[in-house]
Amino acid sequence: MSPSETERPSGAGSPAEPAPAALPAVAPQLRALRRQASLTLEAAARAAGLSPAHLSRLETGQRQPSLPMLLALARVYGTTVAELLGETVTGRDAVIRAADMEPTAAGGWTYWQAGSPGRGMQALRVHVPYGSQGDVVRVHPGEEWLHVLRGRLRLRLGDSTHRLAAGDSAHFDSLTPHRIAAEDHDGVDLLFVHTLLQSPTAALCLGPTPGESS
Repeated sequence: MSPSETERPSGAGSPAEPAPAALPAVAPQLRALRRQASLTLEAAARAAGLSPAHLSRLETGQRQPSLPMLLALARVYGTTVAELLGETVTGRDAVIRAADMEPTAAGGWTYWQAGSPGRGMQALRVHVPYGSQGDVVRVHPGEEWLHVLRGRLRLRLGDSTHRLAAGDSAHFDSLTPHRIAAEDHDGVDLLFVHTLLQSPTAALCLGPTPGESS
């Protein structure tokens, strides 16, 4: 569900996504941050586990990034999802008030920033709708921890399938191929924490990951 991520559907090719309407500020911000990090399109795409063609479509607004893609690119550029979305952050407060958490939609999921920006971990509260991205296999460096707040979650780790209910948690190496899906028709709510590398150089040192088919 996260950084330097290879996302790929488990089955045959899926139809092209429509042009995004909800996140107009993301495309120019993605391009600006990549150039600020002095990365070519090919180098940034490789570090994020994407194909150059797919990253180019994200930067031109032809495709809408999913939450895992935003997390991956934030890690590569040494920034946060909030900055990718063009949100202005005034400081790094230790306490995050519920009233200050603005919902953001990405790839069918809804999430709220639950942690301070610029930290070594990304903390989010996430709503995963039923039938959304359940066929996407994710592989990326780092560690991932999630906790089910409401509903039931189906978590596929490698060849094993786990069903988690409210109050259950999972903590795993994100290099293990994993899929996340809601079991209930009204979706599932999660707390989600992922480790981030704040340095673009450190992300690139992890080496190339298989690119997503464009």
